[in-house]
Amino acid sequence: MTGGSLAPVTDSASAARVLARTEGALGRVTLNRPEAINALDIDMIRRLTEVFESWRHDSDVQIVLIDGAGDRGMCAGGDVRALHAQIVAGRADETAEFFRAEYALNAVISEYPKPVVAVADGITMGGGIGLAGHAAIRVVTERSKLAMPETRIGFTPDVGGTWLLGRAPGRLGEYFGLTGGTMDGADAVLLGFADHFVPSDRLEALREALAYRADPTGPAEIVLLFDETPEPSTLPASREWIDDAFSADTVAEIVSRLRAAEVSDAVATADLLESLAPTALAVTLDAVREARAMPDLRAALEGEYRRVMWFVTQHPDLVEGIRAQLVDKDRNPKWEPASIADLAPDAGEPARSYVPEQPLF
Repeated sequence: MTGGSLAPVTDSASAARVLARTEGALGRVTLNRPEAINALDIDMIRRLTEVFESWRHDSDVQIVLIDGAGDRGMCAGGDVRALHAQIVAGRADETAEFFRAEYALNAVISEYPKPVVAVADGITMGGGIGLAGHAAIRVVTERSKLAMPETRIGFTPDVGGTWLLGRAPGRLGEYFGLTGGTMDGADAVLLGFADHFVPSDRLEALREALAYRADPTGPAEIVLLFDETPEPSTLPASREWIDDAFSADTVAEIVSRLRAAEVSDAVATADLLESLAPTALAVTLDAVREARAMPDLRAALEGEYRRVMWFVTQHPDLVEGIRAQLVDKDRNPKWEPASIADLAPDAGEPARSYVPEQPLF
């Protein structure tokens, strides 16, 4: 879909990376950085915020749809290489500005007065979950791959990811939060990260229907016309060992229960956890459980912001994880501490209680 009226632009570069146009009753905003699977930078976040604000009181826009350009995914997350460079250069204030802008946008999408439809087709991870996961109507396809993979770089889920993980059935939230595992479309619906499964070859027809359907049918009812039942998620078959292990009080006890389960997938999960950053695992376990008791998304975002800025300013594992995975690519991170057995009993508490220099909201 092309043409229509354009929302105001911040600058030509950010406008090119975020395409905003209206057709019929639909305001469509597309992340347009396909060479990077639409990874977010600060200018894209500002542009998205500007678009949402410009349509807030525009009577011609009744529904907002957000998607990504290209065939690889909606959004692979934030630009972590830039994050690494900022931290190493001592520019933590820029990092804080990025997260505040990103989380404010997540809240805007969640609280938007008009229905927001997010199409999480293909890879949708990290910051992409922050855009898609809090929309009123969340669509996945047979190509969808959703994840909060932050523990794999010595970090912790954010962008409201803990809010979603904390509300997943049983202990699936702890499982996906700690392992950084990938959900397919059926998994995402089961976990509450998505609402509808629409085959990718029907997405264009869905957009047309949202834009031009003349009767008063609401967008949720329109999406239902294109919704299909996916192949069932395989997760329920693993719920017994997942719920038992990931209900444990500590990361060490989770690993112990996984090894005692005598199930190959459980043992493989224990092996994976022991390869990840112990501190990130402890902080994430604490964060998901805190968010489960939170009253709303904004409260969860504030909890995440405390933890994120603690990693940025107080702990080396985030920089080390990005270095090992994405900069030097030696895949040999040196975590602090090095093993789960070396974690302090209250390893998640310093990040939970950290007070950033500037408040989030």
